[in-house]
Amino acid sequence: MPELPDIAVYIEALESRILGQRLAKIRIATPFLLRSIMPPVSAAEGQTVRALRRVGKRIAIGLENDVWLVLHLMIAGRLHWKKAGIVLSGRQNLAAFDFPHGTLTLTEAGTQRRASLHMVAGESGLKSIDPGGVDIFSISLDEFAARLTAENHTIKRTLTDPRVFSGIGNAYSDEILHRARMSPVLLTQKMTREDMSRLLEATRDVLNEWVERLRKDAAGDFPEGVTAFREGMAVHGRYGQPCPVCGAKVQRIRYASNETNYCARCQTGGRLLADRAMSRLLGPDWPRLLEE
Repeated sequence: MPELPDIAVYIEALESRILGQRLAKIRIATPFLLRSIMPPVSAAEGQTVRALRRVGKRIAIGLENDVWLVLHLMIAGRLHWKKAGIVLSGRQNLAAFDFPHGTLTLTEAGTQRRASLHMVAGESGLKSIDPGGVDIFSISLDEFAARLTAENHTIKRTLTDPRVFSGIGNAYSDEILHRARMSPVLLTQKMTREDMSRLLEATRDVLNEWVERLRKDAAGDFPEGVTAFREGMAVHGRYGQPCPVCGAKVQRIRYASNETNYCARCQTGGRLLADRAMSRLLGPDWPRLLEE
């Protein structure tokens, strides 16, 4: 799922292409995409784009009549900039937004239709779909600590909770925790003040660095190839490969359709974290330490 760095670079690319431009027409290829009916889609057509905003992992496009189009790409949704009036064809094409100098298209790989478009009115409408997570760059250490310890969950779960922090998901949380040298299963209410300070610094550093990397990769073009698995990541998506810091093999915890990647030597003192499936299967034979 595109996270804060990906969404930030998407918005920068859109600003140079559609800000101040008239949205001539919205073409929706599948009824499952549209998740609201008021205001209607027709209320956006013919209106000029006045603002672009990130709302968590969503992209909000604000029009001159205070109607907002809010796109949530979910796991497989992606945006593309095409020539004006391009024909929508194929199962992956969900919608097209026609502007005078080009067309913004929304695609979604696979058969599950999770990407969504909400039409909302004004700031109250935007607030109604905002999960409530705070911007990691606009809070103090005290506010960060209060958010972390409001409930006693693992750091991984808390970092990726959209009601707690805005725009952080599975991929970048792995990178943040590796940078902070912290176990993903450390409980937040057991963290020290120094732990929290180090985590806040790592979070800001990792997100800023990846915004800059993705901006450089796009080089002024519309960002394509948006993925959760990036060349240059330290641990995410690198199970079995060497940690770039210590050389130990990157480990994983698998659950449902997700997995957490981590370096046991850098983050858990050499201790292997129990995998819900394999550790239960192996029982007493499950290795406890990296050396095993």
